[in-house]
Amino acid sequence: MAKQQSITSLPRSPQDDRRSRMVQYSVAMGIRTVCIIACLFTPGWWLLLPAIGAIVLPYIAVVLANAKGATTSVVLRPGAIERLPVDDR
Repeated sequence: MAKQQSITSLPRSPQDDRRSRMVQYSVAMGIRTVCIIACLFTPGWWLLLPAIGAIVLPYIAVVLANAKGATTSVVLRPGAIERLPVDDR
């Protein structure tokens, strides 16, 4: 059986994209909160691991939240009018 053809190939809606980025950011900030709390209870040089996580995670979270989807799709418009170049004579 042949695969069903789609008339258009649309990207995700802005609401879905925004929600996805907000969830990613919230998860990263939740992990950062755990790192900050772990800094209070971690002894010795092991303190560096949650401290680095608490310092680096905000940057990573913002970069991921602001990144556009890498799989952007092109909107296909069947029957669109194509402009031809004009000859200047």
